[in-house]
Amino acid sequence: MVTDFAASWLLRETLSSKQFYTETGLSSTVSGRGLKHKVLESLDLPGRFLFAILTLMTLIANLVFVEEAVYIYRKIPSSKRSIIIWINAAAPVIATTSCIGMWIPRSTMFTDFTAAAFFAIVIHKFLLMMIKECGGQKLLLRQFENGRFKISTGPCCCCCLCLPRVRITRRTLFWLKLGTFQFAFLRPMLMFLSIVLWTNGNYTFYNLSPKGAAIWISCFVGVLTIIALWPVAIMFQQVKTLLTCKKIIPKFALYQFILILNHLQAAIINILAMQRIIRCAPPLSSSARGAYMTQQLLIMEMFLITLISRVVYRRRYDGLEPPECTAEEAGDNKEAPKFILNGAVSEDGLPRV
Repeated sequence: MVTDFAASWLLRETLSSKQFYTETGLSSTVSGRGLKHKVLESLDLPGRFLFAILTLMTLIANLVFVEEAVYIYRKIPSSKRSIIIWINAAAPVIATTSCIGMWIPRSTMFTDFTAAAFFAIVIHKFLLMMIKECGGQKLLLRQFENGRFKISTGPCCCCCLCLPRVRITRRTLFWLKLGTFQFAFLRPMLMFLSIVLWTNGNYTFYNLSPKGAAIWISCFVGVLTIIALWPVAIMFQQVKTLLTCKKIIPKFALYQFILILNHLQAAIINILAMQRIIRCAPPLSSSARGAYMTQQLLIMEMFLITLISRVVYRRRYDGLEPPECTAEEAGDNKEAPKFILNGAVSEDGLPRV
């Protein structure tokens, strides 16, 4: 949320006004095309080396993702392919948008909006992945037919311990899916609306008055974000024990890391830049330099997350297994657990065809 506003502030400073303010109050005017060249010319040898290394990291992250996508397409059932690929793409997409924003400063607002819209879809996909890992909605309902969701969890109601538990039914699963889907649908719409308003001069970061569009859009996005994160936390609390053998805890940790680094870290850096704690470095103002720091950190962090995701997600995705599967399946010839689905007995947890 704060990242989007900071990007708008950066773009207004570097493109619209065409001025770059220094601490002494001096300003210099450059053309839109000259901005990129002026920034690159101001770099010393270590700075150019850093740009080259970060660009190489982005390229490697994308190559790792492409290789992983090919593996997923070949080894994973079709019902899970697209979901797993979407989730694995989160880190490379954020790294790519950050790299583009680093090389082309005037594109910062658009790259940040693209990353935000993409990750909104990933949040919905992560919820669907947990349901699929349980064997689908029908098997999940059968597994937890007498269970109840604990809704007193973050980010909405972590302090409301008195809230009652909710029965696990088709209706509750529908509401959980709707909670993440609304964010995946509305976030790109709001980003598009912000760009349209920005082109008309009605969307500016520093104008937080009730008459401005920025304050209303930011508040609305904040509420939608909290509503979307809540269902994911509720579902994770319910299935984390069952899906231990599917590495759901490391997967959830990676998802949380991307969320924190892409939003909280960026918000902290932008606040420091707005307060001039991060000093300007001509031709970049404090806000522009803060945006550069955010982009460079995100590239390195998303590169590491991409490599870790390859290790966590690189496995065969078979049917639902009991929580103790990893301890008993190696070297075992025991009979597989049987499930009764619509009167038919299946030995691997999936209905016979």
